[in-house]
Amino acid sequence: MLQTSQTLRRRLRPMLAAVALTLLVASPLLSAQVTLRNVVTGDLIDLDEAQEEGRDTEAVKQFLQTGRNIYNTDAACLKEGESLFLTACSACHGHHAEGKIGPSLTDDYVTYPEGLTEEGFFSILFGGARASMGPQYLALTMDEMLLVMAWVRHIYHGDVSAAEWLTAEEKKAYTPNHDAKPPEVPAGASCDR
Repeated sequence: MLQTSQTLRRRLRPMLAAVALTLLVASPLLSAQVTLRNVVTGDLIDLDEAQEEGRDTEAVKQFLQTGRNIYNTDAACLKEGESLFLTACSACHGHHAEGKIGPSLTDDYVTYPEGLTEEGFFSILFGGARASMGPQYLALTMDEMLLVMAWVRHIYHGDVSAAEWLTAEEKKAYTPNHDAKPPEVPAGASCDR
């Protein structure tokens, strides 16, 4: 009996390890290194609710592992972020994110301090917030949310010390973008998604 039990365990161990590995690779929430929480309830955000499209881009993978948005430094992607912002966000936040029904997104006066980090900003977009800020996970893909975030970060003109999403090196090079000017994009550059 004891020998049968040990043999069974030896045979099951590789299968269980394979199942565990499959779950870790297949579920972005389980493999994510960042913790995303709803800013109102504090509950963990269920990324499985996101649209299928736009889950497996390099930007989403890196964001879920590091909390960094690679689109922030890709000038070619900012135009797409601006277009998505104008479609999905400008009715409430204004065409230049200056604020209308919803608050301005361009300065360091924030409704939710979580929005000063990339994880918090993504959580607000994905899961919504109080008042009229509804969850955007059905309207935008996760990749599109990162593009919108990059555009909003690009037009930020608040105090650099409040810009928690910037690295120390990026803060040294920071120049406020008061006019919401698009960046210079090299000829032939495209947004690699």
